[in-house]
Parts: sequence; C-alpha cells; structure tokens
Amino acid sequence: KRLPTTAYRRQRRGGKGVISAHTKEDDWVEHLFIASTHDYVMFFTQQGQCYWLKVHEIPQAARAARGKPIASCIAMKPDERLASLVPVREFADDQYLLFATKQGVVKKTVLSEFGNPRSVGIRAINVEKGDELIDVQVTDGKNDIVLATRHGMSIRFHEKDVRDMGRTATGVKGIELEKKDQVIDLVVVRRKSTLLTVTEKGMGKRSELDEYRVQHRGGRGIITLKRADKTGDIVALKEVLPDDELMMITKKGIMIRVPVEGIRISGRNTQGVKIMNLIPGDLVVDVARVVKEDEAEDAEAGDEDGDGAAPRAAAKQPPKRRPKSGAKKK
Repeated sequence: KRLPTTAYRRQRRGGKGVISAHTKEDDWVEHLFIASTHDYVMFFTQQGQCYWLKVHEIPQAARAARGKPIASCIAMKPDERLASLVPVREFADDQYLLFATKQGVVKKTVLSEFGNPRSVGIRAINVEKGDELIDVQVTDGKNDIVLATRHGMSIRFHEKDVRDMGRTATGVKGIELEKKDQVIDLVVVRRKSTLLTVTEKGMGKRSELDEYRVQHRGGRGIITLKRADKTGDIVALKEVLPDDELMMITKKGIMIRVPVEGIRISGRNTQGVKIMNLIPGDLVVDVARVVKEDEAEDAEAGDEDGDGAAPRAAAKQPPKRRPKSGAKKK
C-alpha cells in the first residue's frame, strides 16, 4: 500500500511509535521506502526474479490498513518471496544495479539491461541453492560499498572490485562469513556521513565512516557492533546524516519516526543506546531513512499531479503464503 509520510508524527528516541499497518497473526511489516509516484518500482524476489510496477498503480490506503497483496499487482509465482524493492525513474546506461545475497555474494549489472519491463518478469541474478537475494541498490559505479552481517561484522570495498556482469550471472564473493552468519544489509556510500547500526531489540548507534577502512572484497571484515543478548542480532546498517530521520518497523506492525541526531556517535566495537522500546515478543525488522522536507519539495516540484515522494511498507509472510505489500505515497 502507499500513504503520505505525514501520517507519521516525529517522536523522540525511545518512543513506542504508532500502528503502521494491521497485520494477521502470522504476518508482519518488513519493508519501507520513499519513491515518486512517477517512478517504476522494481520488485526483486529472493530467488533473483525481477518484476516492474508504476508507483501510482499501487493502491493508496489508510495508515492502519493491511494493504493489497503484491501478487495481485504483479505476476509473482505463489512460492516467490520479495527480497528488495527499488524505485527507478530512468533505465540509464551509466547506472548500475548492485545485488547482495545472504551468503555474501555481490553482483553489478548495467541498469539499462532492465529497461524493457515484462509482465512475466525476468531473471535479474542467478541465486545458487541455499542462498537468497537480500538487497538491490542503484549505483553510478564510483562508490564504496559496505556489507553488514547479522552477527555484527562488516566490510567496505570499492565498486571497481566488482566487475560488470550480465543479468543471469551469479556474482562474486563480497565477504567471507563465519559459520551461521549471513549478510543483512548493503550500503552504497554516497555522502560524508555516519553509519547507523540497528539491532532487533531496538538498540542502535552511529559510527564515523572513517572507522570502516577500505578493504578488498572477499575478506572477513571488521566489527560494526558489539553483539550481546541485550542487543540481539543486527537488522540494519544505514548511511545517515545528523538531520536525517528514521522510520523503524517492528514484527507486530509498530512504527516509530525518530531524528538521527538523538542517536549518539560511538565506536564500532560498542553496543549503542536504546532507540525504540518494544513490547514483549516484538522485534525490529526494518529501518529506512525518511526524506527531508527539501527533498520532498523537490520531488513534488517534478510531479505533474503534485503527489511527490511515497514511502512503501511491505508485509512479510511465512512460506507458501502470498506476500502482502504496499507503497506509501507522499
């Protein structure tokens, strides 16, 4: 579903948030993103398939509404589950899609290879057995990349270490994982910023980007957060500025909007502070940066209908259930 970002009021760090979507007992909200109503949304499944949809084609709904199943909007197969959603305005030759899988594989493909939308979708990456696609981002080929893992490790390397490959290629190793660990987030470094690490138990911290030295891809990396029982696993790593705001979503559908400036900067090998107080049994499942007012105004100025940018929330389901989703309109 889609709805305005103004539906969520700003709160201080440690607040409890508001209901972002009513969900069934075996379902929960998983994703959030910001997009213009004139963008395409590229839907990537965990199996590496890609589908397209215009943002304005996604039904608008009330903040607490469940939304409409994505499978009713695009031709997803019943056994497919979403891994990432990417808003794209133009399929340019000088831009790329950067893929990351939970087993640490990365791949880079020219965006123009996806410029002919097909209703049945196309293969975006060859995902090997036992692996899953976890994130896809648009890049210009000139940035540093940071991968973060569930157990608190991270690695930073330059895009040039990942050669261009075709849509059906598998990719190359981005990080060497320890046993039972997996990649949970991909950051494309575009700004002079800090890196925000968030855990499933509502803890988080910012660390200076300079603390993440550039390495060659394929190494074991360095610690990004000191994992412990009170922190739980890491669920997100985001590039942020002091005047940014965050949306945090929990498994039970609770959302909180907090200013980044309220989260203190500390070293990589620390646990951070409480960002969100959770009710018993709840866990943080996703985090997104909220567009600032000037960014939203720019988006609205470029929209013929004045709809502006739109955040998206999608729901995650257990296997054999059709996924539910939504884009949120601003």
